[in-house]
Amino acid sequence: MRKRRQIYGDPSAGRTGAGTNVAGDTARSLAKSYGERLRGCNVRDMDPEKAEGLSPELQQVLEPLLATIEELSERIVEYNDRIEALAQASYPQVELLKQIKGVGTLIALTFLLTLEDPHRFRKSRDVGGYLGLQPGRRKSGESEPQLHISKEGDPYLRTLLVQGAQHILGPFGIDRDLRRWGLKLAERGGRNAKKRAIVATARKLAVLLHHLWVSGEVYEPLHNSRRVMVAAAA
Repeated sequence: MRKRRQIYGDPSAGRTGAGTNVAGDTARSLAKSYGERLRGCNVRDMDPEKAEGLSPELQQVLEPLLATIEELSERIVEYNDRIEALAQASYPQVELLKQIKGVGTLIALTFLLTLEDPHRFRKSRDVGGYLGLQPGRRKSGESEPQLHISKEGDPYLRTLLVQGAQHILGPFGIDRDLRRWGLKLAERGGRNAKKRAIVATARKLAVLLHHLWVSGEVYEPLHNSRRVMVAAAA
């Protein structure tokens, strides 16, 4: 996973690290500087063929860069296959965590390897603080305004959990208790409400992953909502 991270770039370091994302941005910026546009927005689909139709001068500049991106993308696929094989061979718990749509092998395996022993935490909710996803509170008179998260713990896993939360709350996320909770939080409005909702959802996701790991339960996406409906109908 370390080699995949080096190639694709460390998302926890922003967009300044080496990786295909930075190379893709460079290619698009070069095309824009020539007053032209590079076909295809997904960096994983970039290859020398994307330069067809551009001016000869721009093609000459872009082709080596696009060839490098294509090579790196192929290596990422190779490392993804290795990660899948490792998970299937040595970490059966990965399948427990992948019950949550939006959590793939990379997030699940990184979660397991980072935490190492699930029983080191007395409660599942302690995981959020351990990973630096718990915001602080500053007492000011009668109010307790929310502060930024501590950002303690492993930054790579924290970033992966945030990406998982973005999927859960995004247009392709399926209906589930966690999504409903996060969207309701985002609707409260105020400055940075959406960002706070994503971080809070990432924290809840970490807690849920730990709970599934310890309990071995079958994940029910709408467990809480159904329980409320049953209680209301009684």
